[in-house]
Amino acid sequence: MEEFENVNPGVIEKFLDELPDKAFHLGLRIVLAILVLLIGMQLIKLIRKILKKALYRSHVDESAVHFIDSFSKYALYFLLIIFIASWLGVDAASIIAILGSVSVAIGLALQGSLSNFAGGVLILILKPFVLGDYIRDGAGNEGIVSGIDVFYTQLTTFDNKIIVLPNGTLANGCITNYTRCSKRRFDVKVSIAYKEDIRHAKEVLLAVLKEDEGILKNEEMVVLVDSLGDSSVNLIVRGWVKQEDYWPAIWRMTEKVKYALDDAGITIPFPQMDVHFDK
Repeated sequence: MEEFENVNPGVIEKFLDELPDKAFHLGLRIVLAILVLLIGMQLIKLIRKILKKALYRSHVDESAVHFIDSFSKYALYFLLIIFIASWLGVDAASIIAILGSVSVAIGLALQGSLSNFAGGVLILILKPFVLGDYIRDGAGNEGIVSGIDVFYTQLTTFDNKIIVLPNGTLANGCITNYTRCSKRRFDVKVSIAYKEDIRHAKEVLLAVLKEDEGILKNEEMVVLVDSLGDSSVNLIVRGWVKQEDYWPAIWRMTEKVKYALDDAGITIPFPQMDVHFDK
């Protein structure tokens, strides 16, 4: 009570007189800050659009364009927030000092994100894959690369599913790129009965390879004995095709091999098991 008694009534009266004016100015600043935020967001979109056009005109790789666009988005929004905070009266130096003081804590909390960012930079520089490549990672995730962002890479599977993979994991793991080379070898496995003539079967299957228009004739075309199974002789029909024709060639050759063996009277055996009963 004594503390309140010692307060000068004039100070309270002055504060109450100035309160509406201060509240008005504060509200006006907040409204203007919101307008600046909205205008800044539109400017960021415009800057990103101009930047992407400039990169495409410079024939920069599309993967790099997506990465730079993603990075510039985060950087510009960060600068916009700093500008608005400074305009509202918050000292920019104080903000930077606070950010510096908590950078260690943020770094520890965001180790995974920082690792993903570094991985994205490595992917952009080393280019183990680019947009449109069909890849498979060490965990068995596979698909067409449809996006490379600052922290994550996006794959689209053949059945139109989206797989999002951390860049850090991709940069430090095993990656199989199926589309980097212009041609690819295929193997079609088929079995024939032990009673059949292997040489005749190989001639029939080799003819299938030579007659197919999609097979590259300047590359190796062979039919090999892969193994001797329990109830069959296992062969491999091997050839080379263009990268984009790999799966159609697999499906087409599997069908043609079956028809060719049927036409030649060569038996494809079923698994057999002999069971003996003791009397």
